[in-house]
Amino acid sequence: MAALYRAIVPVDNIDIAVRFYSKVLETPGQRVSKGRHYFDCGGTILACYDPVRDGDPLTNRWSFHTNQYLYFAVNDLNQTLTAVEHAGGRVTAGIQSMPWGETILYAQDPFGTPIAFVDSSTVFMGGTFFD
Repeated sequence: MAALYRAIVPVDNIDIAVRFYSKVLETPGQRVSKGRHYFDCGGTILACYDPVRDGDPLTNRWSFHTNQYLYFAVNDLNQTLTAVEHAGGRVTAGIQSMPWGETILYAQDPFGTPIAFVDSSTVFMGGTFFD
């Protein structure tokens, strides 16, 4: 079986990315190069990547599709909502219960990357959720 070990988030400014994700993920992470900073998210690395700071060209700029979310399981959605707002992110949909049983918060980081936070006690990992 394969294991997801890293997801890359393109950013325009590595320093702003580090401030935001350090506050929201409650971990300082680790700078691994001038333009890359890694955050261990329970065994999967979130890699913030600033191509300019890393010396890479911007010819084919990386970007996420509007609905291409990164999902994080958290213990306290209210605390996370506050952290997102105070760290420079934007809540796009408040805390809500979904038909598949998850309690979720949708947001964007300072660069517009779609991110979602799910109450860790409600994470849906597959199976049937409809009647």
